[in-house]
Amino acid sequence: MTSSSGASRRQVLAVAAAAATAPLIAGAPARAAEATGPQTWDLTVLGTSDTHGNVYNWDYYKDAEYDDSKHNDVGVAKLATLVNQIRAERKGKPTLVLDAGDTIQGTPLATYYAKQEPITTSGETHPMANAMNILKYDAVTLGNHEFNYGLPLLATWISQLGFPALAANAVNAATGKPAYLPYVIKKVRLGGWDSPTINVGILGLTNPGVAIWDKGNVEGKLVFPGMVETAAKWVPIMRERGADLVIISAHGGDSGTSSYGPELPNENPVALIAQQVPGIDAILFGHAHAEVVEKFVTNTATGAQVLTAEPSKWGQRLTRMDFTVQKVRGTWKVVTKRATMLNTNTVVEDPAVLAAVRGQHGKTVDYVNTVVARSSEELSAAESRYKDTPILDFINHVQTEVVTAALAGTSYASLPVLSIAAPFSRTAVFPQGDVRIRDVAGLYVFDNTLEAVVLTGAEVKAYLEYSAKYFVTLPVGAAVDPATISDPAVPDYNYDVISGVDYDIDISKPVGQRITRLVLAGTETPVADTAQFVIAVNNYRRSGGGNFPGIVKTQVYNEQQEIRQLLIDWAQAKGTIDPADFYVPNWKLVREGVPVF
Repeated sequence: MTSSSGASRRQVLAVAAAAATAPLIAGAPARAAEATGPQTWDLTVLGTSDTHGNVYNWDYYKDAEYDDSKHNDVGVAKLATLVNQIRAERKGKPTLVLDAGDTIQGTPLATYYAKQEPITTSGETHPMANAMNILKYDAVTLGNHEFNYGLPLLATWISQLGFPALAANAVNAATGKPAYLPYVIKKVRLGGWDSPTINVGILGLTNPGVAIWDKGNVEGKLVFPGMVETAAKWVPIMRERGADLVIISAHGGDSGTSSYGPELPNENPVALIAQQVPGIDAILFGHAHAEVVEKFVTNTATGAQVLTAEPSKWGQRLTRMDFTVQKVRGTWKVVTKRATMLNTNTVVEDPAVLAAVRGQHGKTVDYVNTVVARSSEELSAAESRYKDTPILDFINHVQTEVVTAALAGTSYASLPVLSIAAPFSRTAVFPQGDVRIRDVAGLYVFDNTLEAVVLTGAEVKAYLEYSAKYFVTLPVGAAVDPATISDPAVPDYNYDVISGVDYDIDISKPVGQRITRLVLAGTETPVADTAQFVIAVNNYRRSGGGNFPGIVKTQVYNEQQEIRQLLIDWAQAKGTIDPADFYVPNWKLVREGVPVF
């Protein structure tokens, strides 16, 4: 964990002083003052977010150039080209570049340098540091996924950056002070050498959900106050310390809702920050992976219009915010502000960024193409959301085996082991024949570890009822379309299936009344409310991710084993992936007892 840099007045002023003495960008000569009134100047702020370990425009799971149905491209190398074009277009006028977080997790490239050759021990510079340093960011906010690999790796990555990493609401649990730099104030010259300067304050806010999602890494070390209250604390301080323009870089969406319960501050409060905290000019935000080109939110205290924007995900889009400012009676005022969005599929990749990461990219490609087993047939996840499929049973079988073996000889050995898995990917496939690491990684795309808890039969049913809210209600006789069978408000990763019991989900019934059959595996014996089961589950869910009921309990198994690696190890040990070894159809969608599919 980094020190509480920025927590004291002296430290923050030191940051501002350092920025003030940094070399200034040369630009066009200052324009002559207009006789009609104060002269205006312009400032551009470029924003990225949720790059998630994407540098090259590459799909490591398909071992091919990235492409989707909308022909989006991905990667920091593409973003760099757009940034460089805008810098050239502006001919030295001030252009700041910010990122709103979720940077070092999300691709096999990022995973490799966290797990296979971790930067904490290898001496390597993280590929996302290599790429972003070429681009010359001005600041990055820590996203929730920055905490996935533990605080030592995060600290190492931050030390490799050539720019500040911000998180005002990640607070040292022991001291109550910020664990990371809360903000920076950059002294920016608005034109040539004799032009005026403006102080741009940049406040970073991370997501309070870290306390749940990475509880194992941060509990007892960091606490995460709300983003609204943290902004309300620091924005006035930034203004007092000379910030003429205040921009927040926030890793939280603007929906005002949370994927977890009310015990933590709001997960997606950007609109609330804009409404409730005076003194903010603009908010660059992320986390929701949405494309918000330009949205103005009225501050209820001042009536000011706060500019907000979110640049999608993975480097697919670049936000551009343009500000016109003028000095009136010694104070800088924003005259106009607007935002536009640029698409990275319009440009080629920046060769300098590609070169900086080429060796690491190549090593990752070689690694993910390692063959781990042969599959007796093609196994696809395309239907796993609404049908019991062998490929999802593969996950549950491995989790069940591992937990069963670990609990042998303990007081839990006599309890049936159930397993929980979610259809993370609709495109995952194990081809018939060679199965490679990238195929397994494409099925299990998150870096979760395996844990286990004990649930009662009543808790298992409540869990399944909660999961079944994933489906829209379709009365008997209504047409069923797999493309629209799920509630768009519930992501695929928050729909869980359970192995080890047999059950029906009646999608003609209201949410909360859908588990119409829940019996012991291979029988018609109803699961008793008081029955006990060991539940194999990933750490994200067990820590409260998705707000599923009953699962946040003390673990009876937790050896910090990564589930993706357990799947790889099982496949390598067996040599063959054959559904006959693990596929047990145990659940189905019904309407009044009649199967939907």
